[in-house]
Amino acid sequence: MTVERIKLERLKDKVMTVQEAVDFFENDMVVGASGFTKAGDSKVVLEALAERAKKEDIKITLMTGASLGHDTDGKLAAAGALKKRMPFQVDRTLRNKINAGEVLFIDQHLSESAELLHNKNLPAVDIAVIEVAYIDRDGSLVLTTSVGNSATFAELAEKIIIEINTAIPMEVYGLHDIYKPENYPHRNVIPIVAPWNKIGRKTISVNPDKIVGIVFTDKKDSPADIAEPDAKTTAIAAHILNFFENEVQLGHLTDRLQPLQAGIGKVANAVLMGFKNSNFYDLTMFSEVLQDSTFDLIDAGKLSFASASSITVSEECYERVFNNLQRYRDKIVLRPQNISNTPGLIRRLGVIAINTAIEFDIYGNVNSTHIAGSKIMNGIGGSGDFARNAYLSIFVTQAASKNNTISHVLPMVSHVDHTEHDVDVLVTDIGLADLRGLAPRERAQKIIENCVHPDFRTELQSYFDRACDRGGHTPHLLEEAFSWHLRLAETGTMKKLT
Repeated sequence: MTVERIKLERLKDKVMTVQEAVDFFENDMVVGASGFTKAGDSKVVLEALAERAKKEDIKITLMTGASLGHDTDGKLAAAGALKKRMPFQVDRTLRNKINAGEVLFIDQHLSESAELLHNKNLPAVDIAVIEVAYIDRDGSLVLTTSVGNSATFAELAEKIIIEINTAIPMEVYGLHDIYKPENYPHRNVIPIVAPWNKIGRKTISVNPDKIVGIVFTDKKDSPADIAEPDAKTTAIAAHILNFFENEVQLGHLTDRLQPLQAGIGKVANAVLMGFKNSNFYDLTMFSEVLQDSTFDLIDAGKLSFASASSITVSEECYERVFNNLQRYRDKIVLRPQNISNTPGLIRRLGVIAINTAIEFDIYGNVNSTHIAGSKIMNGIGGSGDFARNAYLSIFVTQAASKNNTISHVLPMVSHVDHTEHDVDVLVTDIGLADLRGLAPRERAQKIIENCVHPDFRTELQSYFDRACDRGGHTPHLLEEAFSWHLRLAETGTMKKLT
């Protein structure tokens, strides 16, 4: 197995145990690790580091592409091994540590981490931990199920530890398109004019002398949590599909639409699955993550090509894809996240972006990261990269939750991730508000009439009417703007108790 997976002879003596690899880490190091939404992440080295941190005082700054699988973030956080984390996470234990102030968290647009490292605006990476399928003859790395920031970490890190994952077939070679933009001020145009354009290498080129350790693993990625569409997500999907059909009738779009981007989770999955029984065809994706719905649409003949930075799927879909790679090879590509999420390409390709909100307000400002204004949930991810630059920027959420005690449409959001200027369309299970070409007062009325749960509509209309009486371009009653959040904290409901 060693001979087959390490094709550069002089690297074979770098094979070691996980415990030996962990000895390279020192306190206060900056670590860059592969992994993007639980795909292609470190399976054993970071976990072993967490075990080491239980016995000695060692803390690191950890950068990745996005979230990690196998509870790795939680294990590191629980062991006290994390000083600072960026740019995204989804782990409950780590989240609690962040909100308690025990771990510092930098919530960053996913397109920016590599840029900041290359520009030396972040601390230099001491060690990169990269999962690969194998090491090629020239010492270059054949990645697994994600690219993320791996190319940047491998290039800039002082030392590299490789995890060769034998659970990934070597036939994964060719799925990746590794392109590195030039450094400023000599940056050239990124020559992608369609999602299927491949412009880079199939492997990550590295200096083999930087590889200090190689360990073997055989663990698959953590499976994605796929929830079946429910009444609310099905309703949201129907509103969006009806909107697209109307856009086609108006001549704004064709039946092929524009390249699609969708955030992760059950709402995005339900929306994409809605295309399966639609009249749309020959669809393409220019997104961050290929989910179950991506491969379902390919199998249904609806999706012709998908570009992203990772494959994050359920266990069933994982087996389907990797047991039939030839079936999908010419229909997908995985790129570095500073390419998959780069603003210029999103604008050039005219991407239709569909992302999830925690809450939005009557003027279209969106909070996608914080509960009650201060407690981080997961992070902004790539939603900001896409929202500001998309041909259409769509945000979705349920109108109300917790037995309709919480409204997700409010007088003012408690935290702003996407301003009203970045939002074109808002959708809840109640309805859809197309905000394009509307002034703030028009936007507010449209949102109240179309998106708000009936239990909250009268009170929200009253707030807006009274605010208008007071005047202003964007009318507000500042003494009441956060009263719904305060009421929830004090009484357990946003509804007025009579």
